[in-house]
Amino acid sequence: MFRDGHGPASLLRLALFAAGLAACKAKVPQIEAPFVESFNQAEVAPVWHDTGGGYTLVEGKLSAKGARNHPLWLRKRLPRNAVIELDAVAQTPNGDIKVEVWGDGESFDPDGNSYIATGYVLIFGGWRNSLSIIARQNEHNDGVKAQRADKRVEPGRSYHFTITRKDGTIDWKVDGEPFLSYADPQPLEGSGNEYFGFNNWETEVRFDNLSIRPLP
Repeated sequence: MFRDGHGPASLLRLALFAAGLAACKAKVPQIEAPFVESFNQAEVAPVWHDTGGGYTLVEGKLSAKGARNHPLWLRKRLPRNAVIELDAVAQTPNGDIKVEVWGDGESFDPDGNSYIATGYVLIFGGWRNSLSIIARQNEHNDGVKAQRADKRVEPGRSYHFTITRKDGTIDWKVDGEPFLSYADPQPLEGSGNEYFGFNNWETEVRFDNLSIRPLP
């Protein structure tokens, strides 16, 4: 016999829930014209999906602090090829400016221990401002695909990121200068890899002037 909660009716409800969730995500619009977010409103807009707190608006900027790998996902699907631009200011000497691109729009760290992202992770001044990386899903070990340790984040300085994806290549510029690049032989794309997210561990970072525009 099936135990309570595991019978055919429960399994059917789970299947219907999963199908409904997939249908809801399919209705999320794709960015087909330039999208801009300036964070000038009183509260974080409904177009953002907060997976765990740590995000507020402060002085016209998005403040991320203590989110512990619970991203703030944009509820619009990224095109396969796009340019993402934003400004970022670290409020402490620890740096740790972090965003996720072409992720699933839902995932987060469930236990503060072993977060594996669903897309690409870009970190400027991570690990107490000692390392910057582009990672494919796992920001540790073999997931790190490009890195540098020669540039530190200056607290209070506004940095402008330009993140371009053309087919399988992620190209990242900081203040207009080449920073890191990664050509993925098996690009993350399609369903499950269509979303942009701000992310954060502990130290406060403020973001502003996000723009996303499609590329052919």
